[in-house]
Amino acid sequence: MTFVGTINRFLNYYSRMTDRCVDFICTLALETSCEDCSRICRAMNLKTSGDSVIRLLTKRYKLQEENKCGSVIGIDDFAFKKRHTYGTIIVDEATHKPVAILDGRDGSTLKEWLAKNKHVKTVTRDRASAYASAIQEILPDAMQVADRFHLHQNLLEAIKNIVNSIVPVDIKIPKDHNKGCHKAEPQRKNESKKNPMRRG
Repeated sequence: MTFVGTINRFLNYYSRMTDRCVDFICTLALETSCEDCSRICRAMNLKTSGDSVIRLLTKRYKLQEENKCGSVIGIDDFAFKKRHTYGTIIVDEATHKPVAILDGRDGSTLKEWLAKNKHVKTVTRDRASAYASAIQEILPDAMQVADRFHLHQNLLEAIKNIVNSIVPVDIKIPKDHNKGCHKAEPQRKNESKKNPMRRG
């Protein structure tokens, strides 16, 4: 075997080992979390960070074929890394399975996705104005529905506003209120003693 052939065999073997390592890291991250996966890998002498695991998962996801969805979808935002990096998830309401994960939550990537999926007729979403304007711009005839959680939030806010407008901020309790309560109690005790039904 020539020197070049030996090098090629080594590179092929190393490539297969690298692919297996990536498969292991991705599977471990999906079963635990990116940070837990990173800690376990470091314990196994595989030096990787939580951010690197996220990049591996994102790269692996982008290589997959795009999933087809029905005419009713749900849209919400989520955090790749809390308070740092956010994304948008799109779920098929018929199957309850995610069909797309997009970068950012400002609506620009959502517009691109909606432009490729103009068969969508109904969208459930949160109260984010970025999503509302993106849907209105790309799919003006689509029905936009607030999801159940945000309907509850809207209801609670409406009740809170009504209560705040009717009930005064400071409720004054009269000073003699406590005295009146204490006087009523002994009378009830005396009445119970006089009650002939209680004796028998």
